[in-house]
Amino acid sequence: MTQPSPTAAVLLIGDELLSGRTRDINLQQIAKYLAPLGIQVHESRTVSDFQESIVTAVNELRAAYTYVFTTGGIGPTHDDITADAIAAAFGVGIDEHPEVIAMLAERCAEMKTEFTPARRRMARIPHGAQLVSNPVSGAPGFQMENVFTLAGVPQVARAMLEDIGHRLRTGAVVHKVTIRGLGLREGDIAEPLGALAQEIPEVAFGSYPWFRSVGDNGVHLVASTIREDLISEVTQRLEAIIAATGVKPERIVEDAK
Repeated sequence: MTQPSPTAAVLLIGDELLSGRTRDINLQQIAKYLAPLGIQVHESRTVSDFQESIVTAVNELRAAYTYVFTTGGIGPTHDDITADAIAAAFGVGIDEHPEVIAMLAERCAEMKTEFTPARRRMARIPHGAQLVSNPVSGAPGFQMENVFTLAGVPQVARAMLEDIGHRLRTGAVVHKVTIRGLGLREGDIAEPLGALAQEIPEVAFGSYPWFRSVGDNGVHLVASTIREDLISEVTQRLEAIIAATGVKPERIVEDAK
């Protein structure tokens, strides 16, 4: 029996995200990191710096998905409560980790910075957790079973992922193709696109319009499948659907701006 592909959820933690003061990019970079490993992000949530909300979300997500990635709330300030919340979610204690204390003390000495009680807070790790290295700023994240707790600063969170990839069970890679039509309208392709989706159920199709200004608007058609052998056919079919409206189809290279 084939084992199903692993799934993931991302839990974004922080009042600053909900207030709109900070724009999140961690979801995007985590999803992009996991995609080549065959791990699809199926859900994302954003919660405030309130322990009960974090605990509830962590317990629901870790039961529903293969992996959970949390970002934010492991810094030195009073509202950095993620480590305590993770400990509470797993029903374990939390204390200063001797290896982390030593590492942070050494780093502060090198930077000629006082190792204050606030900075020591970043050494508090739930009992039983495995450390996740932080090559950017030193203070580590950690892993509790299938939950990975990362920093909220995007540069740090992305660096931490490099110490996580080798711990994950990989799955079938999803292959994608994106075809856009400048000036295309969704109503013009809705019927043939729906028919194509029914004809090839192994492929997930998406239609994503954009409108920046008159003359800079249209629709992106995206096809996703673990069947790499279907990509060529699907590409031709999507191009034909767009061309039939009188619009020139353009293939978009992934990540191109």
